Amino acid sequence: MSTLTSAVNTLHLFAEPTRVRLMALLEGDELTVAELVTITELAQSSVSTHLGKLRDAGLLKDRRLGASTLYALNDGNMPDGAKQIWSLVRGELKDTVLECDRGRCADVIKARERTNSWPDAVAGQMERYYSPGRTWEATARGLFGLMQLGDVLDAGSGDGTLAQLLAPRAKSVTCLDRNQKMVEAARMRLAKLKNATVCLGDVHDLPFGDESFDRVMLFNILAQAATPTRVVSEAARVLRAGGNLAIVTLAPHDHADVTANYHDIHAGFSPAQLRRMLQKAALVVDFCDITCREKRSPHFEVVTAFAQKTPRTKVKP
Repeated sequence: MSTLTSAVNTLHLFAEPTRVRLMALLEGDELTVAELVTITELAQSSVSTHLGKLRDAGLLKDRRLGASTLYALNDGNMPDGAKQIWSLVRGELKDTVLECDRGRCADVIKARERTNSWPDAVAGQMERYYSPGRTWEATARGLFGLMQLGDVLDAGSGDGTLAQLLAPRAKSVTCLDRNQKMVEAARMRLAKLKNATVCLGDVHDLPFGDESFDRVMLFNILAQAATPTRVVSEAARVLRAGGNLAIVTLAPHDHADVTANYHDIHAGFSPAQLRRMLQKAALVVDFCDITCREKRSPHFEVVTAFAQKTPRTKVKP
C-alpha cells in the first residue's frame, strides 16, 4: 500500500462521525459492544462494524473478560499517522452529542459497578477506578517503605512535596530550587524533618561537590532548563559511583502555548533524546520510555528514565 493510499484511508476513518464518537468514549473507559449500543443509541450492527474497522486499523484494542469483549483506545501502539490526526480531532471535540454520550457512559459504568462485584468490574483496568484508600499518594507512600535511599538530591524541588514523602526512607534529603518563594515554602513544609535541607540554587550549576549524593531526582525540570544537557551532566557529576538518577519529563508535544504558562521553554523530549543525554553524561541507562498518558486534555505523554553511575574501573599497575 502506498503512503498516499495509507494516508487517505486513515483520513477516511475519521470522516465518519460514529467512529469519532466511539473513539472519544473508548479513550476514557473500556466498554463492551452492548454498553456502546446503550450509550450511543445506535444499532448493534452499526457499532460492531465501526469497531471492527477501527480495531483492524490499529486505532482500538480489545480483550476478553469472561464472555464479553472490552474495547479501548490503542494508546500505546496506534499508528503514528492516526495518532497525529486523533490528537488534532480530539482537541476540537466540543459537541452536544458527545456530551450526552459522556453522561450516558457515566451511567453505564455506575450500573456495571452495581451489578458486578468490585473485583470483577475492574479486573484488568484497576488504574482507572477509585476505591477507598487506593490513591496514588497512598500507593507511593507504601512503595517508599520498601526503599533505602541514602543521600538524596531533589533538583528543582519546588515546595518540597516529594522530599516530604521521601525523607522517612532517606539518610538525608536536599532540596534545591531557583525560586525564592518555593524555597521558603519548602523550608516551612520540611521544618520538622531533621534530615531535610533546602537551598536556593540553579540546576545548571549545582552548589555541591562531586559525588555528594546516592540518588538524584530531576522531576519535571528539564523542559524549563535553558541547557538540559548541562543539567543532566551536573546531576551525573554530583552522583556517587553506584548511585542512581531518576528523570520525569514531558514527551514531545504541540502544546507549547499551554506549557509556557508553567515556564517550560522546551516542548518535551523523546526517549531517544533523553537516552542520548544520559549516555553523553557517562551514565548507564536502565530504563527510558513513555510511561503514561494523561487523561486530561491535551493528554500529555510523560517520559520516565532511570540511569546509574557505574564505579570507575581500577587500572592495574
